Amino acid sequence: MLRAGELNLLVAAIALAVAAMATVGLFSDRARLAMEQEANRLLGADLVLRWTRPISLELEQAARARGLSAVSTLAFRSMVIRAETSLLGEITAVDPGYPLRGTTRIASRRGGADEVPRSMPASGTVWADERLFSQLKVQVGDRITLGEKTFTLAAVLTQDPSLTLSIFGMGPRLVMARADVAATGLMVPGSRAVHRLLIAGERQAVDAYRAWAGPRLPAGTRLEGVRDARPEVRAALERAERFMSLAALVAVALAAVAVMLATRRYHERQLDVCAMLRCLGAGEWRVFRLQFVQLAAVGVGASIAGCAVGYAGQAALGSWLGSLVGIELPQPSLGAAVRATLLGIVLLAAFGLPPLFSLRKVPALRVLRREAGGPGIAGMGAYALGIGCVAGLVLWHAGDLRLGAYVLLGCLATIAAAAALTWSSLRALGAVRSGGAVSWRYGIASLRRRSAATVWQVVALALGLAALLTLTLIRSDLLAAWQANLPADAPNRFLINIQSDQVAAVQELLASRLGYRPEVYPTVRGRLVAVNGEPIDPSAYADDRARRLAEREFNLGWGDRLPVHNRITAGRWHGEGSSDPGLSVEEGIARTLHLRLGDRLTYDVAGVRFEARITSLREVEWDSFRVNFFVIAAPSLLASHPATHITSFHLPPNDSTVVNALVQRFPNVVVIDVASLVTQVQAMIGQVSRAISFVFVFTLAAGILVLYAGIVATHDERVREVAIMRTLGANRRQVVRAHATEFALIGAMAGVFAAAGASALGYTVAAKVLNLPYQFDPLVWLFGFVAGVAGVLAAGMLFTRRVLATPPLASLRQIG
Repeated sequence: MLRAGELNLLVAAIALAVAAMATVGLFSDRARLAMEQEANRLLGADLVLRWTRPISLELEQAARARGLSAVSTLAFRSMVIRAETSLLGEITAVDPGYPLRGTTRIASRRGGADEVPRSMPASGTVWADERLFSQLKVQVGDRITLGEKTFTLAAVLTQDPSLTLSIFGMGPRLVMARADVAATGLMVPGSRAVHRLLIAGERQAVDAYRAWAGPRLPAGTRLEGVRDARPEVRAALERAERFMSLAALVAVALAAVAVMLATRRYHERQLDVCAMLRCLGAGEWRVFRLQFVQLAAVGVGASIAGCAVGYAGQAALGSWLGSLVGIELPQPSLGAAVRATLLGIVLLAAFGLPPLFSLRKVPALRVLRREAGGPGIAGMGAYALGIGCVAGLVLWHAGDLRLGAYVLLGCLATIAAAAALTWSSLRALGAVRSGGAVSWRYGIASLRRRSAATVWQVVALALGLAALLTLTLIRSDLLAAWQANLPADAPNRFLINIQSDQVAAVQELLASRLGYRPEVYPTVRGRLVAVNGEPIDPSAYADDRARRLAEREFNLGWGDRLPVHNRITAGRWHGEGSSDPGLSVEEGIARTLHLRLGDRLTYDVAGVRFEARITSLREVEWDSFRVNFFVIAAPSLLASHPATHITSFHLPPNDSTVVNALVQRFPNVVVIDVASLVTQVQAMIGQVSRAISFVFVFTLAAGILVLYAGIVATHDERVREVAIMRTLGANRRQVVRAHATEFALIGAMAGVFAAAGASALGYTVAAKVLNLPYQFDPLVWLFGFVAGVAGVLAAGMLFTRRVLATPPLASLRQIG
């Protein structure tokens, strides 16, 4: 049968389905790991242990025993003294080898070009950021005092992971050798310091160490990756993973459609074979066994071949992307390859196995009467079972239940709507059949005569084209919306500790230098102490992040207006003039701390407690880099408390005049540089865009296969019709025009339905999963219609040309 070409479509469908899924899965896995690895550069490591006491040597030795690199750091605050001037500085003492991920950059003079140092500060020297140089009025080479030891300012610190670990530290930053700490005399019993153990290595080893160390850590020890340390990066990584999952789900949908059409054609072509076997004395179960062995061999062989092609494809794409962006992509896990192979086998079993039970019941009478032994109800049930299996595969491959559910519902809605509208359109076309040329009337009559097959063709083509539209135009719109959330002029500096009487002056200075007046937000530090009158017990939370949030103070904001990049998801915003002064809580922290709408929260602000009810939950776009708060209160709740203010703005590269002017005029105001965070998130957007563009090659191939399978689904019947038409005297032009009408109508219906499905799915995914604004694009409808008509018409005409090249008698003999 392979030599005869009977299994070509089925083998190609399974192999390409598995190849597409293997490529998407393996490449997405590598891209995700690469993005996480790049994000870890902000942390200086893959994993960080943090505690207020020295971290035990056992934990460091256990990391090294697993082949991991480990470096210790010590962070503390101390007065930095220069002659008669002093200030409170944030000091990070590091061991050789720091950082394990990312880089530190220094400049040899203020305002000079920076570079990566060959080693960390030598003994007796420190590096300091621009704030310290400005506030102490010193230059590189001057000497400062820390505790009992004097140090030389050896360089200006321009970039360091320690700046990312706690971007809202209050004082200027210094980096020194950890070996010099003892000589300062600053670390005495009772001194407040943060000890960190930085760990990096192979992902599997890091994950294994994290699982081992977690239960063994002393109370109060934090074990965090970059997702735990920075909500902005966590939000960006999660959104990137959802984009990659969307690409994978599109491949699953295309694979399912291709295999469904291929198994349908295989089943129809085997009806005559099974009838002949019954004539030769084969029993029902013998027929079933023969078909089962044949189908299983095809499925396993094609799946393995497809997986090999997919692995080679992702390796080539990974190598090209790695050279393009200048990073080495990690090796993928075998899980994606196993899932892809199982996908082919499961799809074949789901769509191919149920019809085998009807094939075994094909009567020998079919040899004489071809209408005997058709698919019937069993065939319809097979598709229902297959769709159910595909639904399970979609949810499994999604990795995100909401994303999988929405994509699944979108596919099912497209199938149902396309089927209903196609059936209605065929009935409506009957009313206009009487008018027009012969080719028009014949084309419509042909569609109506094969109404069930036409519905299946349009549904399959619409679903496949909708998947391609989602991965092309809709994907571009979603990425554009993400990029719009983080434009080139996204805020990259924060100002904190602005006093109330300085707000107007700070805004005026920024307006004169930047050309616009950034909005300033009041804030106080507060700690959650009770929920519904019950005191908070951090140890009662099983989740480590929940315990940390319950223990710490964080910034509380207040105001009447909902901040930009915030959206109310439950309850009502406490707007101006609201009679119910309440709290608006970010939905992520509410979920972590098990807070619900209507709960009464008690906060301690500088020893003064207040209680208020949660009146709304908010969705916050952390990766917008705007000023955001976990909790925003109505003004009447916090306006009487002493507050500082915070704002953010975009500073062009290499422009230090604004910062210098701020530091000189407002020495208490702290300028926080988050440019490295913004750059990292912008890089993620670019990496996701390139990755999905590469994935499109395989999904496009799967889409072409769907188109081919949809056209050949009625191959035998069309060959018979063309042969009969030519026998009855129809010329070549009449046959071509009749088929062109039929194919154009099928393509038009499929294209319009696909555009509707892709637009609806794009809006749903944007609004409900990716949390992005979405505007319907009219080009989707135009492209869907044109692609549907042109694609189906081109494929159909190629098919018609081959049929016309064959004499009618030969065609009739070929199909029996």
